[in-house]
Amino acid sequence: MSKGKKKLKVIPLGGLGEIGKNITVFEYGNDILVVDCGMAFPDDEMLGIDLVLPDTTYLVKNKDRVKGIVVTHGHEDHIGALPYVLRDLNVPVYGTRLTLGLIEYKLEEHGILSNCKLQTVSQGQTIDFGAFKVEFIRSTHSIADSVALAIHTPVGVVVHTSDFKVDYTPIAGEAIDLPRFAELGKKGVLLLMCDSTNVERPGYTMSERSVGEAFEEIFVNAKGRILVATFASNIHRIQQVVNAAVKYNRKVAICGRSMINVSKKAMELGYLIIPEGVLVDIERIKSYRQEKLVIISTGSQGEPMSALARMAAGDHRQVEIVPGDLVVISATPIPGNEKSVSGVINELFKKGAEVVYEALADIHVSGHACQEELKLMHQLIKPKYFMPVHGEYRHLKQHANLAQRLGMAQENTLIMEIGQVLEINTSQARINGSVPSGKVLVDGLGIGDVGNIVLRDRKHLSEDGLIIVVVTVQKETGNVITGPDVISRGFVYVREAEAFMDEAKQLAKDVLQKCQGKNWSVMKSTIKDVLRDYLYQKTKRNPMILPIIMDI
Repeated sequence: MSKGKKKLKVIPLGGLGEIGKNITVFEYGNDILVVDCGMAFPDDEMLGIDLVLPDTTYLVKNKDRVKGIVVTHGHEDHIGALPYVLRDLNVPVYGTRLTLGLIEYKLEEHGILSNCKLQTVSQGQTIDFGAFKVEFIRSTHSIADSVALAIHTPVGVVVHTSDFKVDYTPIAGEAIDLPRFAELGKKGVLLLMCDSTNVERPGYTMSERSVGEAFEEIFVNAKGRILVATFASNIHRIQQVVNAAVKYNRKVAICGRSMINVSKKAMELGYLIIPEGVLVDIERIKSYRQEKLVIISTGSQGEPMSALARMAAGDHRQVEIVPGDLVVISATPIPGNEKSVSGVINELFKKGAEVVYEALADIHVSGHACQEELKLMHQLIKPKYFMPVHGEYRHLKQHANLAQRLGMAQENTLIMEIGQVLEINTSQARINGSVPSGKVLVDGLGIGDVGNIVLRDRKHLSEDGLIIVVVTVQKETGNVITGPDVISRGFVYVREAEAFMDEAKQLAKDVLQKCQGKNWSVMKSTIKDVLRDYLYQKTKRNPMILPIIMDI
């Protein structure tokens, strides 16, 4: 195949039709480039699961061709899978200083930092990856040092905005580099891949500085201790809390493991500036008057083990919520977390605290572009093809509609699914086949060993409980020696349902007598069938039934 006929392949392995686990593969000839490597949090159906990772089987299979992983910013949904993926994929990781600082901390925690190759890049720099030249464009988001990418390929330029908003007055650094996007648009862009998170919201996203003004108003009126809960990675937000604390002569304590680690790394790298004498150890907060103290904490999403949730439950070691405390939750609940956040707010109110959350004050702004900013990006870049990314299906669909309203032909808007392969060149873009993809579930130390069947069993147990039937039989004759004993867990309390359970025992005994001499699998399945019918008839419930037959 001549060079002119070769096609660029774009393969999303995560981040489409979902919020989280963003990872995209770019492939041209023998070269593969990976953009981002994130994780997602489990949904309510994934009982006992800690993290959800993308399936990177395709990359592991082609690891000799992977030139590197480029990371756009330091949020978990873009870096969280790296400690797991880098065990099988020993390739260099490229990112800006803060992004790599946060990655270092994660890799160190997993004990693999010494084996990993991390390469620092600057905004505006271009790096060669075989067939690809990747330009790191200055962007603005809810974390410092974020970048968009212009991926220069033999068939044309791909612009990947990653997560962004147009913030003309960022807390630190310069504004988003709109002139560079315009230059690329003038020269011609083959494909735009653009953040779809806030496509349903009209207007513009407020600047991060507007939150600082809201904090100042809260601080000037607060009489007692102030606790602020936000994302550990939102360094700009933490900086604004610190600025308000300094202005109103308060000391700052940092609480929560991830908040402490991220703040420490951000201070080391110069992204978080806390004047000397302002920061105090959380262990020493009792030495200071309540009205002279600010505590910055994790837990803005109501996570059960977070610092704020433990304070609300009354079992935090250093911080006890007392009447007069003012708690500021500076975040919007991620979809699915609303109930947890609401529960924490209720508990804080019960303990006598005043709670300020997004519904009551402008104490949070999104890090994602709203409709007018997305329109601006489309008009600057004027791509030939458009692929919405970073969002649930409805977000992708609405973003495709927005592009069409701006004049993009419907056949040039490409709504992709995870695992599909987009083949693209100057004259054509089409979906051609798919690669292995999906979710890898992390449960404790187990990675990928919990699948759909285990989750189905956990759901069954959680909803209907368990009945165990234990019987001991004579190996040679098949005669019952002891049992059957019927044990219930999460179904009925045996002492309150003795007659009912005795009847279940008798039914199991009758089955064993009828099945004497038959093989064990027949005996087990017959016990299951008979007991299932009986239990459903009596309770309208279907517990998991587990017959155990022992021979001696």
